Amino acid sequence: MYSYIDQHYEAVDFGGRDLRDGELIRCTFERCDFSAASMEELATTGCRFVDCSFRGALLNASTHAESAFLNCRFTEANLFVAKFSACKMTGTDFAQAQLDGFTVAGGDWSYVNLRHARLTKQDLRGVCFKEADLSGANLEKADLRGCDLTRVNLAQAKLKGADLRGAVMDGVNWPSVDVKGVRMDAAQAVLFLRAHGAKVD
Repeated sequence: MYSYIDQHYEAVDFGGRDLRDGELIRCTFERCDFSAASMEELATTGCRFVDCSFRGALLNASTHAESAFLNCRFTEANLFVAKFSACKMTGTDFAQAQLDGFTVAGGDWSYVNLRHARLTKQDLRGVCFKEADLSGANLEKADLRGCDLTRVNLAQAKLKGADLRGAVMDGVNWPSVDVKGVRMDAAQAVLFLRAHGAKVD
């Protein structure tokens, strides 16, 4: 096991490297490439990754606490049973990433790309998904209570059995959302009805 503390890296190519079972504390990585790197069981705490690529990287069972991944790319990365606790993920792209069993505990996931992501039965309570793209995502039986879903794209998302109570849903395009089997609160029901032309007193 290795440990890096308070290190700064800029435009470094870590592609294909063996970075397994390491610990990164308060490190900063700017425009670094981790493509196809082996990063299983990596632990980050208070780190910042800015405009980095994790394309095809193996991050199975990795844990991330209060770290920031800003405008990063996890295209085709494997995040099986990875855990993100209170992380800031603004603008990050998870296109075709393997997300089975991964855990999100709070944090800011604004503007992320989670199109067609498989998020069934996920506990996503309190996460900020402001203006995120969740179109086509499978959110069946997901717990989204208390989330900020302002202007989120939920077109063609599967929401059967999902719990949206207490979530902020201003600006959501309700006509594109299939609410069959979804648990909603009264305020959301009013927004839904008004979006479909009903006059609610």
